[in-house]
Amino acid sequence: MSTKVTDDRSQQPRGPLAAMGDARPSRRGGRPAAPQSISLFEDDHPGVSRLYTVAMMAEVLRVPRSAVRHWLRGGLLEPARRSGSIEWFEFPQLVVGQTLMRLLKAGLSLRDIDTKLAGLAPGGAAEAARMAERIVADGRRLSIRQNDQFMGAGGQLQLGFYTEGLAERLPAVDCETSSAAPCIPLAFATIARPAEADVEDLDDDHRELASVNELLDLAADLEASGALCEAAEALRAVLQAQGPTPQVVFMLAELLYRAGDLTAARERYYAAVELDADHLEARSSLGCVLAELGDHELALAAFDGVLRQQPDYADAHWHLAGVLHDVGREAESRRHLRTFLALAPESPWATTARERLATAPVES
Repeated sequence: MSTKVTDDRSQQPRGPLAAMGDARPSRRGGRPAAPQSISLFEDDHPGVSRLYTVAMMAEVLRVPRSAVRHWLRGGLLEPARRSGSIEWFEFPQLVVGQTLMRLLKAGLSLRDIDTKLAGLAPGGAAEAARMAERIVADGRRLSIRQNDQFMGAGGQLQLGFYTEGLAERLPAVDCETSSAAPCIPLAFATIARPAEADVEDLDDDHRELASVNELLDLAADLEASGALCEAAEALRAVLQAQGPTPQVVFMLAELLYRAGDLTAARERYYAAVELDADHLEARSSLGCVLAELGDHELALAAFDGVLRQQPDYADAHWHLAGVLHDVGREAESRRHLRTFLALAPESPWATTARERLATAPVES
């Protein structure tokens, strides 16, 4: 039985991108704006219009994309549609994501959130996440509101002296990102492992898979805390343990991008595409890095290749419009901005797109 991380998008995470802790302005998107109800040619793309990609979700929530993919992997977020390496989410998933984001900002790690939510509902963390609007927190303790009562882990009724301290809702948080933590060599001896009794019950293949999944979870936690160098070391350990797979190579590329090493990120994106020619997120991210490195023609070719396979991928239209603007092809840039707005009118980048269209020179 193979233990490699595969391209089963329903089970495996896809790696981090610049969403939190990256101070550089990027064509990948600006600061989130309030959703606006403007629709352009919406009927042309009924399948994905008003849906959010992983990148959009991360931008709105102000969390790393690796966190969104971690929640996707665990079933806490449920995509409305999948196509290859791309997932789209409906607005209610943003509500779930906001609750998860606030728990993360409150100091819980991604694995802490998984564990605490798992005890709140019979169906585990995924079922608890679907009741996000009823989750309340008191420090690191979580409960589910049921009418006028609060139920804790295992369905235990919380006592009055405890429930008096519970907030009506999760507290509002400042979503501004902090600077990344300094790089410290990762001590793999401290990595959390499954309980010894659990490990003894696993065969060799499952034991290796448990170890790989622990490393992937650790990498996501480290990135969420700003420890980018340590997160990269965890991903490299996964590659050493199981060999290269497109998903983990892609995760490492995105982490290197966030760390500011564009040349290394470019090579990892190329490697991900070589391993999986249909990995459109890797192709799109490669186009972004190529553009930032000044290789505009190669960037245009990368985005053209993405859109030939997935014409309704809004993120690629957005990035392609930026490159076309940089090389002076304004008419084509505006066309892709309009398509982007038709596909994602409530994207966090939609306001910027409208401003660009409003200030574009009038065609003669």
